[in-house]
Amino acid sequence: MKIKRSITGMEPYLQLLKHLSHAPTQLYISGTLPEERRPSVAIVGTRKPTTYGREVSYDLAYTLARKGVVIISGLALGVDALAHRGALDAGGVTIAVLANGLDEIYPATHLSLAKEIIKKGGVLVSEYEPGVKARDFQFLARNRIVSGLSDAVVVTEAAERSGTLSTVNHALDQNKEVFAVPGAITSLLSVGPNRLLKQGAHPALSADDILEVIAPELLITQTRLVLGSNPLENKLITLIVEGVRDGEHLQQQSGAETSDFLTALTMLEINGHIRSLGANQWTLI
Repeated sequence: MKIKRSITGMEPYLQLLKHLSHAPTQLYISGTLPEERRPSVAIVGTRKPTTYGREVSYDLAYTLARKGVVIISGLALGVDALAHRGALDAGGVTIAVLANGLDEIYPATHLSLAKEIIKKGGVLVSEYEPGVKARDFQFLARNRIVSGLSDAVVVTEAAERSGTLSTVNHALDQNKEVFAVPGAITSLLSVGPNRLLKQGAHPALSADDILEVIAPELLITQTRLVLGSNPLENKLITLIVEGVRDGEHLQQQSGAETSDFLTALTMLEINGHIRSLGANQWTLI
């Protein structure tokens, strides 16, 4: 993996980190950062989620990513990995913030996941230079970056005394929105989220609950943009929504190679998302 060093705030997407009370002076990056700021949500929680926690963590990440939201987490076991996986499966962008140097993935079992994040247009980020091993205090420190890059932090499952809640504390200090997924009062892993709700966190019953607060425009403009099965298909749907109908113009503005463009157009038509108007003109169904 190629690793580059960046002064905090140089890339547009990282501008928010400049305003942290303990802002990192530099960051190490492997992969591709979004070129501009986009709605971004951190999904965090326990390393040992229940079946319920696994389902809601994945589903929230998947649905939000399909609507164009960047998903951020820490590449840890459990909820973190589920958040990254949901975003990847949705064809979206995900960012993993590590607590060690990027030359060694921790945990090692997530090496393939880290490589997939990079391959599919996401990025790994760390404030620690290559060669620095993961230590307990560094996980707590990296949580300020997880929340700092986000517009909102969502806790799906966490025990009453959980390191996950340090991310929430950072989010509150940074004036970020905090969401919690309600759970059974008999579940020890729902104590954390349920207490957050009692203290005033937003309830996250669905992805729309989150979008209503941080990006209400996506509830309207993105309702037809979640139909594609990959970024190119979504791009074509976006262009058609914006009024581009001509096939040649669609290809030019999508920037796709002819073969990729024709494949995407064909799949959108087969799946019933668009239809031909004749004369190489297209519209949504």
